[in-house]
Amino acid sequence: MEQPIREQDGTLSAWYPERKKSAYILRQLVTRDFKLKYRRSFLGVLWSVLNPLLMMLIMAAVFSTMMRFSAEGIPSYPLYIILGNVTFNLMSDATSQGMHSIIDAASLLKKVRIRRWVFPVEKVLFALLNFAFSLIAVLIVMFAVGVYPTWTALLLPLFLVYFGMFCVGLSMLLSSLSVFFRDVMHLWTVVLTAWTYATPLFYPISILPDWMLSLERFNPMYHFVGYMRELLLYQQLPSVALNLTCLGFGVGMLIVGLLVFRKTERKFILYI
Repeated sequence: MEQPIREQDGTLSAWYPERKKSAYILRQLVTRDFKLKYRRSFLGVLWSVLNPLLMMLIMAAVFSTMMRFSAEGIPSYPLYIILGNVTFNLMSDATSQGMHSIIDAASLLKKVRIRRWVFPVEKVLFALLNFAFSLIAVLIVMFAVGVYPTWTALLLPLFLVYFGMFCVGLSMLLSSLSVFFRDVMHLWTVVLTAWTYATPLFYPISILPDWMLSLERFNPMYHFVGYMRELLLYQQLPSVALNLTCLGFGVGMLIVGLLVFRKTERKFILYI
């Protein structure tokens, strides 16, 4: 790997290409966040595995035993739950952290000339890193319930491209809006809560009435969670329609986020 060009004081050279400089900064920020998250934690990165496992156990107990949801047509209800949980958490973590990224980087942005888009993008990359550890929990559940990965799991990178674009676009949109309207940060918590219950994460789709199923077509997370379950739970190739839908949501949100971010980023310094 090519080493970055540095001055005598250790800083990056002003002649270092802007694209490579941004990539270097991204790596440094992801490394920093990783160290900060697990600093002074006894179990450290194991929490990224234990958290979805514990949440799955709680939800499986509540919704399959107490509320007696039927798991008819679902090969494994625990796997159904954990796949929905880890997929939604990826979006939730990426956007919640991305929303604060510009405001949290205020001191740096006031002192150093740096591409502003680096900060929301870095939060999404960090969330993807944690998602990778969460997949270990998914594998544990798969082997525990007797559902073994097949060749369809090889399409996970394609899913992450679709989903990554969606998360980056949404993070850039939220980070822009939160600079000018701080209420967005409080409102987003409410939106995520409502979005959690509006998406079939822990209850079977079969209980939804027809009118609600019609509305789910406009819910991006319904399609992304469904794509993830197609790959690892039902172990079948997602349809062309589902691929186009996920691609459309990903590209559409990325375009909206970029347009809003580019239009407002020059004013960030006045409000942070």
